[in-house]
This record gives sequence, structure tokens and C-alpha cells, in this order.
Amino acid sequence: MSYDDQQQRRGGNRARAPPMSMRAPPPQQQGYQQQQQPYQNDYNNRAPSMMPQNNWVDPRYSNYAPPQQSRPQQGYGTPQQGYAAPPPQQRYDAPPQQRNERYDGPQQRHDSPPQQYPPQHGPPRQQANWSDSASESSVNDDPRYRNQEVKRYEPYNPSTGPRQPPPPGQQYGKYAGGKDGKGGKGEEPKSNPNIPTRSYALDGEDDKTKRTNKGNTKALMALIAEMWIFHIAIIMGAAYWMTFYNPINWYTDTELWNSSCYWKLVFLLPMPYTMICLFGLALPFRTPKFLYHDGLKKRRCDNFYILTVTRGNNREAVYRAWNAHKHLERIHPSVRVHVLTDEPFFFENINCYTCPKAFSTAKSKYKARALEWYRQTMRYTEYDWILHLDEESVIDDETVRRCLEFIWYEEDCHWGQGVILYNQYKFWSNWIFTIADSLRVGDDLSRFQLQYTYFKRPLFGAHGSFLMNNGLVENAITWDLGSLTEDYEFAVAAWKRGFKCGKIAGFIREQSPQGYMDFLKQRRRWFIGIWRLKAFLPKLWAFFWTLGLPCLAGTIVSIPLGIIPATASPTPRWLGMCKDLTFCVFVYLYILGMFIQDVDKGKFPLLVLIHIPMTFIIQFVTVTMEALAVAYGLIFPPKGFDVIKK
Repeated sequence: MSYDDQQQRRGGNRARAPPMSMRAPPPQQQGYQQQQQPYQNDYNNRAPSMMPQNNWVDPRYSNYAPPQQSRPQQGYGTPQQGYAAPPPQQRYDAPPQQRNERYDGPQQRHDSPPQQYPPQHGPPRQQANWSDSASESSVNDDPRYRNQEVKRYEPYNPSTGPRQPPPPGQQYGKYAGGKDGKGGKGEEPKSNPNIPTRSYALDGEDDKTKRTNKGNTKALMALIAEMWIFHIAIIMGAAYWMTFYNPINWYTDTELWNSSCYWKLVFLLPMPYTMICLFGLALPFRTPKFLYHDGLKKRRCDNFYILTVTRGNNREAVYRAWNAHKHLERIHPSVRVHVLTDEPFFFENINCYTCPKAFSTAKSKYKARALEWYRQTMRYTEYDWILHLDEESVIDDETVRRCLEFIWYEEDCHWGQGVILYNQYKFWSNWIFTIADSLRVGDDLSRFQLQYTYFKRPLFGAHGSFLMNNGLVENAITWDLGSLTEDYEFAVAAWKRGFKCGKIAGFIREQSPQGYMDFLKQRRRWFIGIWRLKAFLPKLWAFFWTLGLPCLAGTIVSIPLGIIPATASPTPRWLGMCKDLTFCVFVYLYILGMFIQDVDKGKFPLLVLIHIPMTFIIQFVTVTMEALAVAYGLIFPPKGFDVIKK
């Protein structure tokens, strides 16, 4: 029986209701389909990890975009309006005739209860808590106008009004206020920050300009990706030889315990650390080879800030870093090279952002304070990424491309980090400090690659350099942390908020300390900063760090105890095997770090082989220095942030 016959039997030829897909949208949604449709497809294709959690769409109205909240046009920061919405972003927008407002998706159904956001998914997209004192100016740094002077916009100040530009013919000086902080003729007042009005990165820059950020990243990553098999073979082979064939060792198979085992147990104190590193070395070092290709869907990236953070008192280091990185803006339109300094240090003709003295936060100081000012000044969105570098850090072109690949394809990761080498400047000029930092390279290739590649959680913390964050993460955590190790605290806070981390298959190159006191102060700040964090894991790793002191004392005491007949006795083989395995892993981390740095630097192969026994001998000195740094921190804890010379 047909539909019409059924309607006749029911008492009338009533019109049939149209299908759900043909029904008109609710009144509040009419008129927005044509306006929002260009961005609808982009919203639907966004990475799930970066989408707001309140993104439910009624299937009946899936073809319609809900109304978008209107944005205020002018007057950000005025007493009447306040920061109701973020000011115009410093981003790579489409031309005006093609630009579409961002579609944030439906906020909430009118008939649905309030939504709860699971903490493991991270926060929904949110606006940062902007501060009026963070910035006194902003600039539209659009790539279409990078070679032009752009108008500088000043927010309204109710007491003094907007800041006025200098008189005609008067330019700002090299330092805003000079080293003594006293303003002079032709210089900005010392309470004002500096924000460049345009990008200076490509001024006079061409393909023939000499590059100083060279490295063998591609070849070295291909080598490291295949070395995990050799790691196990070398370590296990060396431990087996020391346990069964080393004539120096005095082992016995007839005893499981004797009186000498009490003081020999100190040799097993580093075993938790070495076993974690061994586990990291045994697993493959994952690289993007065979994983990334052009057919994959890319995550959106509007701005990729390469930020060199420095106090600014080392003029040579600032310009050295700028000259090494300024050409990187040619790699991709989203790349922006910036330098962040503290007032009164400002450098002309570079993209120098100077944090004003008047800016203050609740807890952060020094570097973290400057980073917080920069965050509030730039006003990140979830489509911005920030790569943090120290003043001596140098990143090559290949690593920048791999950072972009991480942004595009690692959709589950909100921040990442790579391997840091210490061979950029004065490499092997001081043998002790060069070998001391080779342990940090081995640590990156073992322990940290384990957490970034397989756990996706900062179990062992993070470095402050080569730290690449999404703008959503920095807005959620902020840099108002108040710790001596703000990088470690930032990683712990990001973990608590549900953000995942990943490994960047690249290198940056830095420089080792060149003075003994600088070395001690650097390690002391790390140790005390980690120890003071409130989380459990940082305190646990700091406790393991202190075990270097009894281990060093036990090594010194074992020399006379092993000679005196009354205390000399053979070591049970099980104890000797554990001791030898711990020793082999620890020494191998030094040798591996030195080998990788020599290969990256292009050292002569014979010289690379000579450096291996040198590393084996000198590492006994560096281990002693590391233990003394812990004692130095326990006796004389730092009162502030120690800036060391490199």
C-alpha cells in the first residue's frame, strides 16, 4: 500500500514531513552557511588532538555552521572594554579579499547539559590570560610586508595615552637605555620594551651568504637509527669479558656473600640509572625515515618561532646566533627568527624583542620572566609553535625541516625535544669539560629517547634548550613558574594537564662551559632546582643524583681496603657481574656521546679512534667533578639563577 493510500485511510491527505537532511536549520543558524562554509572543511579535517573538546555537532545540522561570536574591532586593553578577545594575531593571514574568520566549532548545544572535560585529553582551546603590563606595543608581522615599515600599534594607557614614536630624524640607540640603564638622547625610555616593526632576517640575505649553522644531521641520524644493535653487543660483550676474563678482577664462585660485600655494594648505587639507559639504548632510535611522506595529512601551522633567549650582555654571542639563523626564514613561510633579551640590552637591525624592567609576574624571574613576557606579547594560538634555544645554540637547516615535519605529522604530540650536541664552539679546547658534556649526549640518546619515543611522557624531565612547544601548551601552563629549572617544571605541569611529548629527529649544537666554577654552578642549579620541585619523580631522580657521592667515596675507600690483607677478599661473581655491567654502561655513554660529536664535526677517523681511550681515562675525573657539584649544591645552595660564561 502506498503512502498516499495510508494517509487517506487515516483521515486526510496530510503532507509528509521532509527528511532530516532537508529540514531548515534553527533560526539562529540561518544565514551563516555561506559565510562559514569556506572554513568548514578545514575545521572538520583538524587533528583530533588539537580540536576543542566541545566539538559535538548534531547530525541533523552538520551542513550548517553555528553563529560565531563577534570580535571587538578596536580598543583592546581599554578600561571600558578590557581584553574580551585577543587582539589581532601576528600571523601569516591570507590576503584581505580571501581571508575567512576562524570557525571555532559549536560551543555547546542549547538543549545539552554542561560538558565535562576529561583531564587526560588536555584542556580545550582557550584564550590566554593576557596582562596589560606585558606589552606596550604590538606589530602585524605579516610576510607580505616583511620588507616594508609597518605601523606600530600602541594600546591605550588611561594615564599617559598611547606611547608616541620618537621625533622625526631621531632613532633608537643600540641599547635601550645603555648598559647602566640610563636613557640618553635618541634612546627609548628604559620602561619601554622593544618590539621590531618588521623582520630584518632577510635584509641583504641571499643563497650565496656563508652559512655558519652547518652539520651532518641527515647522515648522523641515519647512523644512529642503525646503532641500537651494536649498543647491546658492545655493552654485553665488554661486561662479559670483565666478569670472566679480566685478570685484574678477583671473583669467586664458591661464596655468595662475605665481609667485603658490605662496602662493595656502593658500586651498585648507580645501577637504576644505568639500567634505564641500557633499556633506552636497546630499543631502536626512531627516525622519520619511511614514516613521513607527502601523502599524509598535515597539521596546520601558522607561525614557527625560532627563539634565541639570552640576557643580552654578551653582544658577540647574540649577533653570532642571529647571523647563524636569520636565513632560516627562507625554508618555509611560517618560520620566524627572533631574539629575546632583557632590558636594557637591545640590538639594532635584528628581530630583537626586549623584555622591559617594568614587567613582573607572580613567581617567575630571570629567563622564565622574559619568556612569560614574550608569550603574552606574541599571544600564541594553537596553530603557533615555539622552538626555544639558548644564546650559544645553533640549529641547522635539516633540523628545522625535521621540526616542521614533527609539527605537521606528529598529531598526538603537543611538544617535543631532540638531541643536543656540545661541539659548536671551542670543541676539544678543554678536554675535561668536553668529555664531561659527552655524558649528556649519551643521556639524550638513551634515557631521553626512551621517554620521548616510547612513553610520550616526561618521566625524566626536559632540557631548556631545543624545547619546542605548541602555543596551546604554553598558554595553558605559562612560564610563571618560579623555579630554578623552569624547563623541568614546565614539562611536569604539561604532563599533569594531559599534553603528550615526542622526539624530534634532529640536533642542535651548543658549547660546553669553559671554567671550573661555571661547571659547578651549572650542575648545582640543575640539582637544587630539580630537588625543590614538588612532584615525586623529580625528587626521586635528584636522590639518585646524590648517590654519586657515596659511590665516589666507596671507590676511594676500596683502594686501600682491597690491598690490606685483613679486609681483602674475593668478590662473589654475581656481585661482580652487576658491578661490571653498571660500569660498562656508564663508560659507554661517555664514549658514545664523544663518538657522535666527533663524527658530526667531521673529525679525521684516526683522531676519532684516539679520542676513545682518552674519554675512558678522563671520565674518571669528570665523574668526580659531577659528585663535587652535588656536594657544592648541598652545602652552598644557590640563591638565584646563575648565568655562566661559555
